[in-house]
Amino acid sequence: MTRHSKDKGENTVKTILLACFLTCCISVTSALAADAKLGYFDLQRAMRTSVEGQRVQEQLSLRYSNYQKEIAAKQNELQNLKENLETQSSHLSESDKTSKEKAYQMRLKEFERYTKDAQDDMQAHDKEISGKIIEKTIKTVQEYGKENGYTFIFMKSDALLFTDAKVDLTNDILKILDAAQKGR
Repeated sequence: MTRHSKDKGENTVKTILLACFLTCCISVTSALAADAKLGYFDLQRAMRTSVEGQRVQEQLSLRYSNYQKEIAAKQNELQNLKENLETQSSHLSESDKTSKEKAYQMRLKEFERYTKDAQDDMQAHDKEISGKIIEKTIKTVQEYGKENGYTFIFMKSDALLFTDAKVDLTNDILKILDAAQKGR
């Protein structure tokens, strides 16, 4: 037997084994799929419409509004400083002018730092609160799945190209989440 025919024989055996393996996988997958109970959950909708999600959105909105008011007040103060500097500029000595410009630049940097800190605080607060809600929600979805005999519960995302509304579990899970929140 030549080396070429030996390699050809090994390739044929590998091909047959691969075909058998794939056939077994397809058979097992088909059998599992026939017994599978599937559903999906829309986390984004739950975050927007649940009692706790709406409460958090109100908190974040209030916090954002407070930051916006402070930022607007600081902006007005900066604008007034700049206008005063421009109108007094011609009447000031060079050293006073330089001193006032430095003071303005320092206030401007403080303002920029404040707005960045406010933005970072908002993001951190949102992430913290959202993380807690998501954690509770996932736990509730898992419990719901176990109690109701689901094989898979998927999270709705762009990756799901088609979902039948009959397997949307979002409303059922929202009722559980909202009842738990009202029971607090």
